[in-house]
Amino acid sequence: MDLRISDEHEQLRELARRFTEEKIVPHALEWDRAEAIDRALVPALGEVGFLGLGIDEAHGGSGGDNLAYCIVLEEIARGDSSVRGIISVSLGLVGKTIFKHGTEEQKQRWLPGICAGTAVGCFGLTEPGTGSDAGSLITRAQRDGDDWIITGTKIFITNGTWADVALVFARTGGPGPRGITAFLVPTDSAGFQAHEIRGKLGMRGQATAELVLDGVRVPDSARLGEEGGGFRLAMSALDLGRMSVAAGCVGAARGALEASVEHAKQREQFGKPIAGFQLVQELLADTAVETDAARLLTWRVADLADRGEPFRTEASMAKLFASEAAVRAANNAIQVFGGYGYVDEYPVGKYLRDTRVTTLYEGTSQIQKLLIGRALTGINAFA
Repeated sequence: MDLRISDEHEQLRELARRFTEEKIVPHALEWDRAEAIDRALVPALGEVGFLGLGIDEAHGGSGGDNLAYCIVLEEIARGDSSVRGIISVSLGLVGKTIFKHGTEEQKQRWLPGICAGTAVGCFGLTEPGTGSDAGSLITRAQRDGDDWIITGTKIFITNGTWADVALVFARTGGPGPRGITAFLVPTDSAGFQAHEIRGKLGMRGQATAELVLDGVRVPDSARLGEEGGGFRLAMSALDLGRMSVAAGCVGAARGALEASVEHAKQREQFGKPIAGFQLVQELLADTAVETDAARLLTWRVADLADRGEPFRTEASMAKLFASEAAVRAANNAIQVFGGYGYVDEYPVGKYLRDTRVTTLYEGTSQIQKLLIGRALTGINAFA
């Protein structure tokens, strides 16, 4: 793997850094307290091309490779992980899945809006009774002539109340993963409801919802991929999704480190800056090493994906390490800040609240370990 990045990547990093400093950082605390990001930010993300990365221009995208995507997500998450989540779900889980598996009609209908930020997608996999065990979902899609009628409930769905299209996974066959099919469901369909979930520990700015589908009728042309192929499609999407979560965790860890270094150099105790104390330097050094290691693991996934090589296990490794490292980075930052880190006037408490969920969604840390263990041993611990 060549660790050098191109001039184009550096220019993109600078663009993302400026956008974050100008459009996100000044409002992050306000959005967190209000539990709502200004929705005008979404088309602004589209205008600079961040919502079209990896999608070709013919379908409204801005092109670019997976490394470019990771670089942008790192910079965005340094400012606000809630904004990173909007991109990761609408573009990463929904837009890129449509681009990879959709018909030309589906691509033309949904991708230009998603890339421009005039339309938003959400990923309807998790249910109240099925989180890690996604193959046991119970949302049902029943054939009715040339249509499907979908009934069920999804929970903890990012972008749920903002979405124009929901990528919904429903059971069309028997029990288990092979009985699941994916559908692109317009959220203005009769019988579709989205109820906002508030009071979250972190990621408070992004819209999270419960989706209720009560006899929602969609044509067979809304089916994404093959009948019975939905679970494989979901797992493929989550492989890249874990890369994007890892990239966001790198950004949050970096933000926590940068804030800690700045505070440690300014804050004085016992007659000198606390940066001069050995145990404070240990906290900073540990965070710096783990942040760089997480970035390299994430970039390895991007490199493998860009070269068309398998990356499922590497994505699990990156997501596992980066998410846990980001929580440690934020926790170390609060320790450096002391009491000031415990109030939301300073950014480090938000980093801890935001990063904590990354060890849970798109596969918990425990699930990632089982996936890695299966790859190493050939023995399936899920069975």
